[in-house]
Amino acid sequence: MSPAQLTRLFGAAAVATGALLATPIPSAAAAPCPDVEVVFARGTFEPPGLGGIGQSFVDAVRAKAASKSVSVYPVNYPASTDFPTAVQGIRDAANRIESTAGACPDTKIVLGGFSQGAAVAGFVTSEAVPSGADAAEVPDPMPPEVADHVAAVVLLGKPSPKFMELIGTPPVEIGGLYAAKTIDLCIADDPICSGSGDGANHSLYNKNGMTDQAATFAVGKL
Repeated sequence: MSPAQLTRLFGAAAVATGALLATPIPSAAAAPCPDVEVVFARGTFEPPGLGGIGQSFVDAVRAKAASKSVSVYPVNYPASTDFPTAVQGIRDAANRIESTAGACPDTKIVLGGFSQGAAVAGFVTSEAVPSGADAAEVPDPMPPEVADHVAAVVLLGKPSPKFMELIGTPPVEIGGLYAAKTIDLCIADDPICSGSGDGANHSLYNKNGMTDQAATFAVGKL
């Protein structure tokens, strides 16, 4: 499968997800320092906000952590097939996490993403500029002490190393300070993360129980 075919597949699956499931940007919690903040990056072609998969995950987190206040920050980036622009999402997510950790040190942060957004979230945890990336083009890694404020990292349908290679991007590597608190979920027949299968499967994470599974993991880390 060529890079162009993979890009079309990636985009088509994301368009289907966004058209069926997209939701408006949720309101932030009223409390200045919530118990929990979810920082989530949507998938390719989903409109600004959380996207359908992200909303499903956040709804599950709120249900499972009902005694806690939960605010949400949708990562601001294009989420287009111009994949180098994902760097904007890495920078935005890292800036949000660092500012929240500084202003609200007792707030537990859950970092997550779906599809291209999962790659964004994964790169946010990197301890060094990925091999093959231009250091002048990517943000500096977050300070090590910030990891203490991130309770969990949730990756849904993260693009596989093969996919990343075909689009000329380094594979996603989770930083050592985040590895033990990361869940990386991939539907077996989702070609974006598994390398083969039916592209329609890429939009099923909110239907097969995986967003609920991810929320159970995240809440268990709070």
